[in-house]
Amino acid sequence: MVRVYNKAIRDKIPDIIRNTGRECLVKELSDDVFLAELEKKLFEEVQEYLESKSVLELADVIEVGIRIASLRGVSGEELEVMRMNKVVQRGAFEKNLFLVNTSEDE
Repeated sequence: MVRVYNKAIRDKIPDIIRNTGRECLVKELSDDVFLAELEKKLFEEVQEYLESKSVLELADVIEVGIRIASLRGVSGEELEVMRMNKVVQRGAFEKNLFLVNTSEDE
């Protein structure tokens, strides 16, 4: 029986599958095609986190995000600098603030 996945996977998954005695068919995608697949994977990982509330799922979200940034020409280090700049300019999420409304401009 063959189980079809058709999704982006981590680099060591084929070896992990083969080490269990199973076979798998894997293909290497171009950066452009893989980027589109990773964006689907990001949605999948966020959904898994929302369902499980597992911090381990957040690690997957971060890993996918780092690779997406890399494919868009931004290193993990540069992404962290961008994140920290936003913290400095706009703050983080440490105070648990929730915006209810604002007044309209006149």
